[in-house]
Amino acid sequence: MLTSLNNPKVKEVINLRSRARARREADAFLVEGLRMFVETPVEMIKETYVTEAFLKKNDKNAAVFKKLKQLRYELVAEDVLQKMSDTQTSQGVLCVCKCMHYDKKQLLQGDFLLLLEDLQDPGNLGTLFRTAEAAGVKGIIMTKGTVDVFNPKVVRSTMGSLLRMPFLYTEDMTALMEELKDAGTSIYGAALEGSEVYTEVSYGEKTAILIGNEGAGLSDAILTHTTGNIRIPMSGVVESLNASVSGAILLYEVKRQRS
Repeated sequence: MLTSLNNPKVKEVINLRSRARARREADAFLVEGLRMFVETPVEMIKETYVTEAFLKKNDKNAAVFKKLKQLRYELVAEDVLQKMSDTQTSQGVLCVCKCMHYDKKQLLQGDFLLLLEDLQDPGNLGTLFRTAEAAGVKGIIMTKGTVDVFNPKVVRSTMGSLLRMPFLYTEDMTALMEELKDAGTSIYGAALEGSEVYTEVSYGEKTAILIGNEGAGLSDAILTHTTGNIRIPMSGVVESLNASVSGAILLYEVKRQRS
């Protein structure tokens, strides 16, 4: 049993939890909690850490013990696993997993995409992954300035969607947008000015919805490369909606028109 914070494995997990650079260098990230443990494919899992309390609590959980039989796992003292965890109260199970990598060419062929420019809030990004999966999005493309998708808060907010939704980061979103348009994809940016009401647009067979930074919105450089811009009508003195809320409304309008 691991009982010391000075254990090299414990230190490595804490490093992966807290530093994006460490995750990039190790090409690994963390998943926590019962649900994520059960849903994560065995081939993705490099290391598994559990507490005795977790084993006892789930001694009749067939899914847990089926998974544990397929993996090598280590027991960790509860206070140590809590330090390894990103949550206030650990559920007693944590895995180190291989990062996912997707083929750009294949992803760009998707007929329904979500593009994101410089989102900073982990909760927003995680929620958008979850919403995108539910709405039938085929892939998510993000600028390099977007928060790390393997940030533990993002991973937790996706509620497992991160494991199923293809994604990639791009250093040149405008060039990528031109590639998409050349391939027949219409790109609609969420913007307040010079835009149509989102329900009045007829979304084509190949569509991408573009959401900008929480505070600044979409940059002018990005907006000049869209097919068109769309807005969500609002009452009162509200100037804008949360990025994940806006994304959900727009994605579900595309889904509605495709139903």
